[in-house]
Amino acid sequence: MQHTIQLLSAPIGRILLALIFVTSGYSKIGAYEGTQGWMESMGVPGALLPIAIVVEIVGGLAIMIGWHTRVVALLMAGFTVVSALLFHNDFSNQSEMINFMKNLSIAGGFLLLVSSGAGAFSLDSRTAKL
Repeated sequence: MQHTIQLLSAPIGRILLALIFVTSGYSKIGAYEGTQGWMESMGVPGALLPIAIVVEIVGGLAIMIGWHTRVVALLMAGFTVVSALLFHNDFSNQSEMINFMKNLSIAGGFLLLVSSGAGAFSLDSRTAKL
């Protein structure tokens, strides 16, 4: 039983950790102008939006399937901390403080992937066996 839990926790954990990024990236495409305007109102150039979309979608999918997991997780941890600092830095607002802490927690999850790797049912583990 414990072996099964360990075997399944890695792919399920990767999917749950990355799902927020994939869905967020796709929602930014659907609300492009609004997101661009919001970024600019926060002092971030709207021209960076395409990069953010690619990072969220491609990075999220790479984590989900366990492809180059350690490198991608390190990049995603950095992206998540930078996002927290840029967009959730109004600590007088309880919702923003929660979002800031959520981003730090997600970054912590990515750093665990940097440390442990993708685990079972990943492209990384599959190519390691070749």
